[in-house]
Amino acid sequence: MSPTDNPTVVLVHGAFADASSFARVIPELLGRGLNVVAPAVPNRSLLGDSAYIASVVRQIPGPVVLAGHSYGGAVITVAGVEDNVKALVYLAGYALEEGESLGELQGGFPDSDLAGALVYTPFPLEGSPAPGTDVSVRPDRFHAIFAADVDPSLAAVLAVSQRPLAAQAFGEKAPAAAWKTKPSWGLVAASDHTINPDVERYGYERAGMTTVEVDSSHLVMLAHPGRVADLIEEAVRAVR
Repeated sequence: MSPTDNPTVVLVHGAFADASSFARVIPELLGRGLNVVAPAVPNRSLLGDSAYIASVVRQIPGPVVLAGHSYGGAVITVAGVEDNVKALVYLAGYALEEGESLGELQGGFPDSDLAGALVYTPFPLEGSPAPGTDVSVRPDRFHAIFAADVDPSLAAVLAVSQRPLAAQAFGEKAPAAAWKTKPSWGLVAASDHTINPDVERYGYERAGMTTVEVDSSHLVMLAHPGRVADLIEEAVRAVR
């Protein structure tokens, strides 16, 4: 098999995090002989972030398996329509329907603990007199809500190095739902306090995904990297 025939796993991080959230999964995947790319998501808007990830995917020769965590699930739902994307893997993520926004999907279920721990901060928007709004998690609540089963010292670092999500991303509607045409896998973080696990289950069931549940906090990639790598490898094998 040539290198361009072997799928590349593209790891798409979510809100309040960056690509380092895959730091324990990447060695697992590389150790299994898989090609891996973990780009930085701008976290500015669903449409813009999806377009950026799609541009990364188009530059990869050969097939791609897109794996998205949390908000990254919404991003791969849109970016996954690229021709060379052969499978999608959702990790405690949002599987949006075409024409649906994050706010609409999440609004159909009781709030998680995250809702009461968000911080809203204005930031300058180039070319606009009105500022944008960044959304992040209160650092003192980050460990309990986002990473309860991650080492506290690591969670403390993650809490103060968040990549915020612009509020605009919550209201934008997905122009496409790649899971309609691409095989998909979903991991539910059953002890998630960031996204209501029922939001994850609902999206996965609606999409007809192959689904597994792990008793994990939201940052399942750091808490259970082997389980995450197993699911991604299953998707790779299915399309290889």
